[in-house]
Amino acid sequence: MARKSRPRRLPRSFYERPTLQVLEGLIGKVLVHDLPGRRTSGVIVEAEAYIGEDDPACHAAPGPTRRNAPLYGPAGVAYVYLNYGIHNLVNAVTEGDGFPAAVLIRALDPLEGVELIARRRGMRAAVVDVDQSRAGLLRGPGNLTVGLGIKLSHNQTDLTTGVVTVEDHGLAPQALTWSERIGIRVGTDRPWRCSWSQHPAVSGTRAYRGGPI
Repeated sequence: MARKSRPRRLPRSFYERPTLQVLEGLIGKVLVHDLPGRRTSGVIVEAEAYIGEDDPACHAAPGPTRRNAPLYGPAGVAYVYLNYGIHNLVNAVTEGDGFPAAVLIRALDPLEGVELIARRRGMRAAVVDVDQSRAGLLRGPGNLTVGLGIKLSHNQTDLTTGVVTVEDHGLAPQALTWSERIGIRVGTDRPWRCSWSQHPAVSGTRAYRGGPI
């Protein structure tokens, strides 16, 4: 996957748009955790939208709470939460201040720091040389936070200025696939999952334990 332009961080205005537009625009962008000497990143190849209090699968469905407060805040902020006490999941808050919505990042194609990503995932470094194994390193929303070292402490991190950011590297899929969201028990009829068509790192149609926001 060739880099086509000089990387730049996405501005806040990118996130201050209707959530489905942000979702579509995020496919091909790069999620980065930039620590000194330990920069890791991956190309976003799959994500899902969760929009408003009338979306039964959104954490905002019950109304404002202490946990879902980031959803009601400014766009361009990370919403990281612990899913069923097992996995941290990372979302990008969207829309305007006061309207709860976000995009859950579901899968990445490893780009930088692949050997570190493999170690964090408990895999042998040799997998970085095997296309199928490499594609699976950051497949799934829980696996990608482990691989990139994203923790609960990154909740409410500013994605435009913080250590966890999203960059534009000039990459874009030739085609996108839209489908129903997966891994949830309610709101399953809404086709708010977008992925890079036929990319090997996409998590597929199987459900995973628990569910996104």
